[in-house]
Amino acid sequence: MKRNLATVLSYAEKCKNILASNWQGSLNTIKADAKGSKGDIHTSKIKYIIRRGQPYLWVPENDFHNVNTIIDERGSFAVTSPYPGPVGSLLKSIKKLPARVALAGDVIPLTEDKAKSLAKKLQEVILSERKAINEFTHTTSGVLTSTDSSTSRSDNLLELLGDDERFSVYRFKMRSCTFIDGYGSTIDVDIEDMEKVKADLIAPFSAKLIDGINQSKPRRTALMLFCFVYMNAHAKDAYITSVDRKGFDVLAIIPGTVSKEGVGQYRGKEFRFMFKEEANDVEAFCRQLAEMEEEVVNKVSSSSGLK
Repeated sequence: MKRNLATVLSYAEKCKNILASNWQGSLNTIKADAKGSKGDIHTSKIKYIIRRGQPYLWVPENDFHNVNTIIDERGSFAVTSPYPGPVGSLLKSIKKLPARVALAGDVIPLTEDKAKSLAKKLQEVILSERKAINEFTHTTSGVLTSTDSSTSRSDNLLELLGDDERFSVYRFKMRSCTFIDGYGSTIDVDIEDMEKVKADLIAPFSAKLIDGINQSKPRRTALMLFCFVYMNAHAKDAYITSVDRKGFDVLAIIPGTVSKEGVGQYRGKEFRFMFKEEANDVEAFCRQLAEMEEEVVNKVSSSSGLK
């Protein structure tokens, strides 16, 4: 298993992938009253899509953001890497947070015509993702169907097209971007770099990929074998925490220190596994993962004399 640092994603690419993989974020605007902006912050979770590299936000009609932005259009928008299923609570137990992106900029309202045009684009995005899922091969479908609909980006965006609740639509014009890793370290990312790179094609499906793999005991067993064969780590369990076109990250639960009572403790340790070639779509990701699983099982069988 080759590990080439040159194949690691740039921070701009990581930010783009996080933005493309999620469907909701926390919008912050400055509270306003008759005297203008007072400096207090109003925060709420809202849904969004990325279009031409820019976030477009659907804010419920009764949300205070709609009033705040009339007085002061400045705002910030934070989006986390989606950690569905059991891996979310596991990360909390080891005091690690999902990687996230913090944007600062201006919240610009769209005209009614532009909002209607964007709604059509949103519908196209949802239909395109659903069509892709229906056309996936058996191997890929097997991974994605191991999860539930709550991890489906298209299903979560669907409510934005309904008539039950009206929304105001905004463009978030980015002025700054910060990448924040799971331990709170921050990296400022140049906006020009963000404009140059594109998100991975697998990013919109990453939540379903992560949860589908982690919900499968055989696949988690394969992740444990990856840790043993390639990293010499004896894992009690293992979970995928992020996926991209170059590979994936695994959180392994491994033995730690032994207490005074002689009871062994466990801790989480992260490992990065690279593909032999870039996975430019979901099919390629699942195919290469299956090939790696077969390869590591063969290595273990050979070394144990079973083959």
